[in-house]
Amino acid sequence: MVNNNFKGALLALLALGIFATHDVVVKMLGRGFSPFQIIFFASLISFPMVTLILLRDRAGGSLRPNNPRWVALRTVMTLITGIAAFYAFSHLPLAQTYSILFASPLLITVMAIPILGERVRLRRWAAVVVGLVGVLVVLRPGAVPLSMGHLAALTAAVCGAFATVIVRKIGNQERPLVLMIYPMTANFLFTGAALPFVYQPMTITELGLMAVIALFGLTASYLSILAYRLGEAVIVAPMQYSQMLWAIGYGWFLFGESVDTYTLIGAAIIIASGLYIVLRESRAGNSENTPVLQSQGRAETVTTPRGSILQRLLNPGARGER
Repeated sequence: MVNNNFKGALLALLALGIFATHDVVVKMLGRGFSPFQIIFFASLISFPMVTLILLRDRAGGSLRPNNPRWVALRTVMTLITGIAAFYAFSHLPLAQTYSILFASPLLITVMAIPILGERVRLRRWAAVVVGLVGVLVVLRPGAVPLSMGHLAALTAAVCGAFATVIVRKIGNQERPLVLMIYPMTANFLFTGAALPFVYQPMTITELGLMAVIALFGLTASYLSILAYRLGEAVIVAPMQYSQMLWAIGYGWFLFGESVDTYTLIGAAIIIASGLYIVLRESRAGNSENTPVLQSQGRAETVTTPRGSILQRLLNPGARGER
């Protein structure tokens, strides 16, 4: 098991490195293109690759969801998450964007109470409060002007957490095909409808970068699945915070970004709180649903499908989420 945990951690680090590179390409394209245009073409290019995955779903049944309201709400949350995250990466320093997105496990912990019936005891509540203080340290409201980029990052964290908890609630009751096809279609239709208002001509190189976004997102999602298959979630899940190192390195080398002290302090607080919640969930009796531990991969977007859903499509014998 130790050896498998080591392999799982390495695969997770590789996946997160690819995710970080995915986000760098989004940031580069975001300088000249709207998030709507980036998402539209990334989703268009993703369709052939995702269709091959969807064809593996041999389960019988229709595309009618068993929980239409939850599926519709999750579709909206996923759509907002993608647009907001792409906007944040385009307009904020990478390290600052990641710091805010790292608040997602804290929000998952809170949202799991009303949606999953999760019981959160005093220590995990304290970790959530401390983590949210870390978000305030990063944002410094009143001390520095908050931009649309900050609001977008916060929106992505909230909506991404909401979408994740919904999957935990209905995952066992819905076909993975249903859980993937509705957000994909909504992304394509909504961003396509907005395209005439934001479209900017693209070169072949820029279109190629759109393809890189699609390819890297799906590749990293698949590697993340392999990581969770090999290693224990309590070992693999904390690897997500390695993205901060990628953010600092990429930000400095490619974009001339420097990381201010407040961002580093706030990120450290948020990461410490997230790690504590993961450790608390991993202990028997501390969590009935382990919503953070079982949230495989990053917040879902059109280029980064929910890891647990993708795993069920690639491995039909895998258990769903609850």
